[in-house]
Amino acid sequence: MKDGNLQTSSAVAFIDLSQETYRQVIVDREQGQYLGHVSTVMLEDRQTILAVYPKGHGRGAIVMKRSADGGKTWSERLPVPDNWSTSQETPTIHRVIDPKSGKRRLILWSGLYPARLAVSEDDGKQWSPLHPVGDWGGIVVMGFVERLKDKRYLAMFHDDGRFFKNAGKTNGVFTLYQTFSSDGGLSWSEPEPVWSGSEIHLCEPGVVRSPDQKQLAVLLRENRRVKNSHVIFSNDEGKSWSAPRELPGSLTGDRHTAKYAPDGRLFISFRDMMKGSATYGDWVGWVGKYEDIVKGREGQYRVRLMKNHKQADCAYPGVEILKDGTLVCTTYGHWVPQEPPFIVCVRLKLEELDKKGG
Repeated sequence: MKDGNLQTSSAVAFIDLSQETYRQVIVDREQGQYLGHVSTVMLEDRQTILAVYPKGHGRGAIVMKRSADGGKTWSERLPVPDNWSTSQETPTIHRVIDPKSGKRRLILWSGLYPARLAVSEDDGKQWSPLHPVGDWGGIVVMGFVERLKDKRYLAMFHDDGRFFKNAGKTNGVFTLYQTFSSDGGLSWSEPEPVWSGSEIHLCEPGVVRSPDQKQLAVLLRENRRVKNSHVIFSNDEGKSWSAPRELPGSLTGDRHTAKYAPDGRLFISFRDMMKGSATYGDWVGWVGKYEDIVKGREGQYRVRLMKNHKQADCAYPGVEILKDGTLVCTTYGHWVPQEPPFIVCVRLKLEELDKKGG
């Protein structure tokens, strides 16, 4: 231990920020109400952040809030279309750009069957209702939306047989699907399988692009809990993918969200699901280099952002990086014992973690 901050976990240094309450900002809390799985997007001013989340565990009316100051303060709940109350799954929000007009828009996904989409053409002030994208569905639609070199968008999600074609029951096989958009996120191709298996259950993809922009890495939750999290790689903008391989214990968890800090290091936020971890089920982050993922290394250090007090029900994270390098990490969790989960954000800089022994 070093000043109460440094521990050893999975062969890397561990820093605990959970008691540093001055970093924590309550985004939303409602007595007796479960507020759940968060997704965020930052606008081009690099200080305005939109957060969306359901009133319930995945399923539930979608709530939206805005921060104009990099997560220091948050608006009241913003008006949204009436049919957002019919959302059946975790909402996810993404910035996209129309390849022909250059028009910037925001899109919001709501999954299960059928997968539905809402669109804003004015940075989230006004939104369309949710509407079906096609005759297909899935779980946590979309895990990510990534702009490709040809200006199309690649998105990925998973299903266990219940929702892709509305079969209604699982077949015990998890399948990763990808879909493409050529018109700035308004329409999407029929999803195609990337990987399928039953021995392990890979799901909830989170993407990170290599520093030279030539490779995509997708980090994957392993839902059977028999192996570590996994990673797949593409060197051709999603046309083909490598076979999945295990990640180190330090990166084993759920709903990985990765962003590059100004110095080129990666910060990845997720729910800790490493067997034997002292912070199992808590909200954690990982700091390291992209090369560490490629070579299967543990990375530089891990950090507990906040302690979760009920099972492993927390940390579908949003991660944004402000102009000054501040990381704004936003998620839900059971932050108070015996209370429903609520939404918080934690602000930090990697230099601060480095000084703590990372």
